[in-house]
Amino acid sequence: MTHRASHFLKLSQFIPPFVLLFATHNPRLLDTVSQADRLRVWSGFVLMASSRVVSTCLFVALLTCTLRCSQCVKLSNIILILTDDQDVEMGGMMPMKKTKALIGDAGVTFSNAFTATPLCCPSRSSILTGKYPHNHLVRNNSISGNCSGTAWQKEAEPFAFPVYLNKMRYQTFYGGKYLNQYGSKDAGGVGHVPPGWDQWHALLGNSKYYNYTLSVNGKEEKHGDNYEKDYLTDLVLNRSLHFLEERSPNHPFFMMLCPPSPHSPWTAAPQYQQSFSDVKAPRNGSFNMPGKDKHWLLRQPANPMPNSSVEYLDNAYRRRWQTLLSVDDMVEQLIKKLDSIKELSNTYIFYTSDHGYHTGQFSLPIDKRQLYEFDIRIPLLVRGPGIKPKQTLQSPVLNIDLSMTILDIAGVNLSTVNMDGQSFLPQMAPSLRNGTERPFFLVEYTGEGHSSEDPSCPKLGPGLAECFPDCVCEDAFNNTYACVRALKDANLQYCEFADNESFVEVYNLTSDPHQLENIVKKVDPTLLQIMNQRLIKLQSCTVVFHKSLLRQFMSCQYLLNPYFLLFTIQFAFGARKKVIRVRMSKYLQK
Repeated sequence: MTHRASHFLKLSQFIPPFVLLFATHNPRLLDTVSQADRLRVWSGFVLMASSRVVSTCLFVALLTCTLRCSQCVKLSNIILILTDDQDVEMGGMMPMKKTKALIGDAGVTFSNAFTATPLCCPSRSSILTGKYPHNHLVRNNSISGNCSGTAWQKEAEPFAFPVYLNKMRYQTFYGGKYLNQYGSKDAGGVGHVPPGWDQWHALLGNSKYYNYTLSVNGKEEKHGDNYEKDYLTDLVLNRSLHFLEERSPNHPFFMMLCPPSPHSPWTAAPQYQQSFSDVKAPRNGSFNMPGKDKHWLLRQPANPMPNSSVEYLDNAYRRRWQTLLSVDDMVEQLIKKLDSIKELSNTYIFYTSDHGYHTGQFSLPIDKRQLYEFDIRIPLLVRGPGIKPKQTLQSPVLNIDLSMTILDIAGVNLSTVNMDGQSFLPQMAPSLRNGTERPFFLVEYTGEGHSSEDPSCPKLGPGLAECFPDCVCEDAFNNTYACVRALKDANLQYCEFADNESFVEVYNLTSDPHQLENIVKKVDPTLLQIMNQRLIKLQSCTVVFHKSLLRQFMSCQYLLNPYFLLFTIQFAFGARKKVIRVRMSKYLQK
């Protein structure tokens, strides 16, 4: 064998087969290689190629097996039931006996669940995006406040959690109220169907029970006042049951069911219109109390309330309960259906509301929008695989956490998701996940008002909204605030208003659970400074690096963890990490 052929044979073990094939067909090389050496080269090539083919086949077989095995692990189904205006502080869960038994007793009840904002459209936008309102930019229920507006549809909807579920091959269904301005001309009309939904049965506009219009997969569907055909809570249930019948058993499903209850106009089903005839709004706590040390809006109502206001709010309270009985039936029928199709044991069911409500607290007749516990606390019950029954958890949970928890259950890599919330799956099913509780969180609201004065209340001037005939207004432009709520180390609430008073409210909810006394003038100034800095940091959680690696990490849950943040910035910026570390360290120490 020649030296060149010997060298070629040695190299052949490291050279890809197609290169060897080319080389052995090269005339200049073949001239230097004898017939026997050429045979040895080809023999080596055949042996090497054979071994590589075998290795490749083994790799492909292993990969195929792995993929098939991953498909064999069936992902869990998920159902989210979202009511409208259902409180927990004022007894809003009292009518829900079936729901408490079938979901709460079968799983976990969170005693410290909160909304990020106490108003329908921005709260629902927070649930869908997992973001605080200052990040999804939906400020209130109006088009000008970006409720289902153009900016929402372009910047937020494409990144809502159903889009991720759809990519995971979940079959998705939406039924009921979506966002308050959905379906209006300025919001794209009935033809706009948000991405991520396979079946879309959404209410146009705000909550109604009869005489409404649906967008059914982008087509207009009008309804009348026939109970059997049109009662919205029952219609949402019936269409969800049909979806369960028609779905493919080969893929998991997600359903989001949003009945109008217990939102006004509080139209109960015929069989429940005489229920709770003796029920009145609870008279304890802050009911019919003056708001003398609170924001100016709460200093306006007459105290005590006139009898007409009390009678009105009692009637509203009773009728709210009546509408909830149909939702309780919905829960029961859903669970029966899941059991009959043998999916109950593999389905997570979440039950919650978009925010709380008040009926007479601080002499405000009825509404939401305020910073107090009755408006920001929400019911949250969950059952599903890995969740032990009859648990009551104290861990603070926000509605911005729902999306991250749902995606966690669905097997989505949460590090790829740009949201402010965090999964609470570790809290309710520690055997499945490890996790930590948040030390404090943000509640924020942007007030609404009219540019002209209210005819029924001219003395208060323009800038007000939701006014009652006796000159009690529930909202105003400067009813705009941001609060830090802490539970872990101290049960405190600190709120700042954007008004000409720069008004501040502070409450110690351990000694004053009904928030009767604003202690801003009594508390240690050092504590006020700490809470102020927490508020600044929470409101600074803004995603700005949309095209960089940081995009997935700049949510509020990471900004409040300096160790993780510094690691992420170092990783993303490499050589500049020393400078950034110094700057961020100074920021986090402020």
